[in-house]
Amino acid sequence: MVDVLIIGGGPAGLFAAHELAENSNLSVEVIEKGKKIQERECPAVRTGECIGCEPCDVMCGLGGAGGMSDGTLNLRHDIGGDLTEFTTLSEANRLIEKVDSIFEEHGAPAEIYGERSKETEDLARKAAAAGIKFIPIRQRHIGSEYLPDIIESLQKKLEKGGVRFRLGVNVDEVKKDGIIVGNKKIKPRFILAAPGRSGATWLAEQARNLGIGLSHTAIDVGVRVEVPKVVVESVVKASRDPKFHIMTKTFDDFVRTFCTNHGGFVVEERYEDYTGVNGHSLRTKKSDNSNFAFLSRVKLTEPVTDTLAYGRSIGYLATTIGGGRPLVQRLGDLRHGRRSTKDRIERGHIEPTLRSVTPGDISMALPGRITTNIREGLDQLDDVIPGVASDSTLLYAPEVKLYATRISLNERMETSVDNLFLAGDGAGLSRDMVNAGATGILAARGIMKKAGLA
Repeated sequence: MVDVLIIGGGPAGLFAAHELAENSNLSVEVIEKGKKIQERECPAVRTGECIGCEPCDVMCGLGGAGGMSDGTLNLRHDIGGDLTEFTTLSEANRLIEKVDSIFEEHGAPAEIYGERSKETEDLARKAAAAGIKFIPIRQRHIGSEYLPDIIESLQKKLEKGGVRFRLGVNVDEVKKDGIIVGNKKIKPRFILAAPGRSGATWLAEQARNLGIGLSHTAIDVGVRVEVPKVVVESVVKASRDPKFHIMTKTFDDFVRTFCTNHGGFVVEERYEDYTGVNGHSLRTKKSDNSNFAFLSRVKLTEPVTDTLAYGRSIGYLATTIGGGRPLVQRLGDLRHGRRSTKDRIERGHIEPTLRSVTPGDISMALPGRITTNIREGLDQLDDVIPGVASDSTLLYAPEVKLYATRISLNERMETSVDNLFLAGDGAGLSRDMVNAGATGILAARGIMKKAGLA
């Protein structure tokens, strides 16, 4: 019988396994329904050119959804989640440092972006004058093409430390005394469920069946903005992935920038029932454009609170209108209430980096309130980044961040079901690689404490 069975080989599962292998004598097995990181098919990771990939290759496999990202590590406890929900501020900062050091050990570059400087202070003042909050943040950028090598290196270290990986295996059900895989029941001492973003719906279903409390959280819905690289040049020199928080004028809604890819590429992100967009940034190949997510926060209240279903419905509608592809529209066309056409896109000043798109009207897919937030927010951001709200600016839709249903747990990251622990994005505990890895470490420590080893 294995001591600890980890469901999911994303950052939460990998860093939990790392913590257990280094600090306990517990046997550890990781079950992952996807492939090894080097076997996952996503040409955009290597070349920046997106031709569309199978959903499971992008969202599943060792490294998780983050393994197919641009490899930006946000080195703050309150970006991509908030670790102080689970531990003290000092311990949260130590967890961030530990996750970062493990990435660096396996090949992440030494350069750190976003250290406080005159440039960041000037940017903060300029943003404040425009009624925008700028969030300074330390970051490390790995690059889409190098991240798989780091994940593979970490896997090899864990295997040398005794961790066993079972890939291409789907867990059908979690029971109070084990898991069901096919027609077989496995009964480990401890279960750590960390299925990542792609497993969020499945995990919520398991929680309901087990009688574990859960609640819906806010989601972010918006677009991927693409502009000429020169537009954001001075800003990214001060902060590689600048975080701007905006309150819109009409609805007083929260809008934010996220995941800036300077000289990067817009890519597809395929889910089971819709196709969205994301961005990649390589260290060795650059485009003439830069892109970033521009997202409006959505939180539903009683009697309807299912934000996951709401977000998926927006994604499905946008994909239907786009004929199975994401939509692209010039900001000027959106302002004038007309759809973009192939001819209008070609006459613009920006050559799209994502080719598999349908020129159209994003206001037919996104709710009117969100479309208004995007227009107003970009106009406001233009006071900080002149040119970002140009008529030629390209808007790709949908970009939907479906943060998982939050599942109830205690201070050990343990649910009300004895010896069932949770970590990562799939349980609604994090929203990026660093915070996911940190929650994995916390869950591993909770298991060790329950086992009398800490």
